This record gives sequence, C-alpha cells and structure tokens, in this order.
Amino acid sequence: MKQFMDKDFLLSAETAQTLYHEYAEKMPVLDYHCHINPQEIAENRKFDNITQVWLGGDHYKWRQMRSNGVDEKYITGDASDREKFQKWAETLPKLIGNPLYHWSHLELRRYFGYEGYLNGDTAEEVWNLCNAKLHEDSMTVRNIIKQSNVTLICTTDDPVDTLEWHKKIAADDSFDVQVLPAWRPDKAVNIEKPDFKAYIEKLSAASGVKVECWCTLKDALKNRMEYFAANGCCVSDHGLEYVMYAPATDAEVNDILRRALAGEPVSTEGQRKYKTAVLLFLAKEYNRLGWVMQLHYGCKRDNNAYMYEQLGPDTGFDCINDYAPSAQTADFLNALSATNEIPKTILYSLNPNDNAAIGTIIGCFQGAGVAGRIQQGSAWWFNDHKVGMTEQMTSLANLGCLGNFIGMLTDSRSFLSYTRHEYFRRIMCNLIGGWVENGEYPADMKSLKEIVEGISYKNAVRYFGFNL
Repeated sequence: MKQFMDKDFLLSAETAQTLYHEYAEKMPVLDYHCHINPQEIAENRKFDNITQVWLGGDHYKWRQMRSNGVDEKYITGDASDREKFQKWAETLPKLIGNPLYHWSHLELRRYFGYEGYLNGDTAEEVWNLCNAKLHEDSMTVRNIIKQSNVTLICTTDDPVDTLEWHKKIAADDSFDVQVLPAWRPDKAVNIEKPDFKAYIEKLSAASGVKVECWCTLKDALKNRMEYFAANGCCVSDHGLEYVMYAPATDAEVNDILRRALAGEPVSTEGQRKYKTAVLLFLAKEYNRLGWVMQLHYGCKRDNNAYMYEQLGPDTGFDCINDYAPSAQTADFLNALSATNEIPKTILYSLNPNDNAAIGTIIGCFQGAGVAGRIQQGSAWWFNDHKVGMTEQMTSLANLGCLGNFIGMLTDSRSFLSYTRHEYFRRIMCNLIGGWVENGEYPADMKSLKEIVEGISYKNAVRYFGFNL
C-alpha cells in the first residue's frame, strides 16, 4: 500500500515518476486565466486566518458543505470564521475521490508544512498552525505567488474597469511577476439581462462614446479594447451558454439593440442574432489586435431559485448544460474563416461529452503558421479532477496534437490554488508515462522532455506570446 500523497502521488509507474520529477515539477507556473483580485496583489494583502483564504468565495467548497447538510449560516452566513472552518474540516473526510480532498491537502503541505489529515478532530491544530503561518511576512499575497513559481497572471476584467490596480502593479519594480488584465465583455453581450441598459450607460461613460446604436456600440467596445491593449491585455474570455450562430444584417442588429436600449423586450431569436453579431465583431477585433479568444461554454447557471434570491449569482448553484450544438460552433468559426479573421481561439466546454466534438472542430481551423492555433482548453470546473483531466487529454491526443496543448490554468479566486498545476502535471505525466510503459510511445526522453515541459509551461508562453 502506498503512503498517502507521497512524493510519487498519482504517479503509478517509473516513467511517470521520471517525467514529473525531472521535467514537469521544475517548470514555472503561467496562470493565463483566473479570477483573483488585482487589488489584493497591488496592496500585498495578508489574510487574518485560513477561512479567509479557503472559504471566502470558494463555491466548490460551499457545494460540498451543503451536500454534507451544513447550515448556510456556516457557509455564507454570519457564523464566525472559526466555526466555518470547523464545518469544512468535518466535511472534508467524506470527500473521498473528490479533487477537493487532494487540493486541500496539497495546499496544507506546500504552504503550511502540514503532513497530517484535516478532519473535525484535527481542525483546531490545523487552524492554529495555518493562522500562525499566515501572519508571517512569507505569506503575503505577493510572496505566495513568488513561492509558487508563478511568472505571469491574467485576471478577469470588465471593459469598464479602470485597470488602476494593474497600473499600480506594473509601476512597482519591487514585484517582478506580470499581472495582466484579460477582457471579459459578457455584460455587453448578454442583452437579455435586466441590467443590460444600465451597463451600456457605464460603457458609454468609460469609453466616451454615447452608445445609441450598433455602430456606436462597436466604437465604444473598440475604444475600450485599445485601452486594455495599452495596459498589456492580449487575452479575452467569454462565458457563454453555448457558442451560437444566428447571422443577421447590421440593420437587424441595430434594431434589436435600439429596442433593448429603449427598455423593450427582445425575442429569443433577437437575442441570438445580437449575441452572434457582437461575438463575430469582437473576434475580428481580437484577430486584428493579436489577442487570444477564450470561449467557456456549457454551463447552466443559478439553478436554485430560492438560494439565488438569497445569495445572488456565483454562489455554487450551477450545473452542466447538455445543449452545446457543435455545428453552430463550427459555423461560427467558419464565418470568421470566410474572411481569414479567426483569432487564436481556445474552446472549453463544461460538458465532457463535448470533448470529441471540440477535438474535431479545432482540426478544421488549424494552420496559419501557428502550432495549435485553435486549442481545446483544459478540463474545466466540474471536470478538473483526475478522470476529467485524463479524459480531456486522451480525447485531445486521439483527435489532435497533444504535444501542442497549452495545459492548465487555475480559474480560481484563491492565491493557494497554484497547487492545481502540480495536480494536473502529475496526472499528465502519469498518462504519458503509461503510454510509454505500455509500448505505445518510445522512451525517447528528449521528445518526452519537450512534450512535458511544453504542456506544463512553454507551450502557453509561445502561444500567448508573453514576454517572459
């Protein structure tokens, strides 16, 4: 029996162990998509206790606490931080097979030096150990990032953001990790939302362009994209229900937008036409600017009406959407292809059933002198566990070019989540090592080194064109 989470954790054969310890383990971390707060980096925040680091905003953990029957008071309510930590500690032992069990213990080991197991009985010991460590200067936000060997971070930022915190970080020569904005224009796309009109007014104010029609909306968005580009942005991201394709004339889109700005309802078909037009316009601008377009789709959000009323969005009540028509994704990219304006694109689906479809779609639009120009994104959200990661990489290997894969991202709000890169790299090395052990790939260590180091870090540096 192997020891719990020993140095060869998740590495089942000698080749896998060699690939990880000799190559993957030594590579830096490039976090090209996350949701951490740049203000906390600029101000070099210190956390008062482990609950603030672990449970604040972490809907992964909130879902499991609810599954364990924990009262909402101890999740998002007014219970003390110590009480909330206790409830999480009591929940964790039941999560056998869940990546949260591994992530939590990796974080305890790598950042706090705790080698035991967190449960209800050890909660007090872990609480005291972690809190004492968090009060040390080594555990400021910037020092956590540095000791995690992170070279660059892309946050997630709205087009109306002033980017003041990014500017402050960039001007601070004492911190050499790049923190770049990433463009997330969902609020300008989601015409069906009740706050759409109010948001467009904010966009008008931020851009200095009064948005009254389709032409002025495009001008306002272009203005803000130029501003983001001037502040180092080269990555966009979209959270979509699915990639739709409903072509419309400019006159139709203009009429749909005018109705929405007048406070009139927009039909479902009108919504689809507007969203298609905006996304096509933005994609062409990304291509012009040399940006990478990320499309995250396949999520059905805010399903618990009662809890949504109590807590609002992004609180742990989302699920996989089983409607993501691959034909429309292909049609969308094909419309861009017609004028040779497809930007570098990364496709992520929350539904693992879409893996094969994505693998075949990306193969249609590769080339243009760019290795892996169209990417299948890493196993995302409900799929970033051992089975999900293995399935995603296996499918990509079966249908595409795994050696050009740009690898893992945290997609997290926590500064301790960089251990997810270790988790991913171990799984990746175990998969590739298994193929070697099984005689499916030669023990060509030069080629294997290039593949492993590429997927761990180097492919992403090349793909995004970061200056590192």
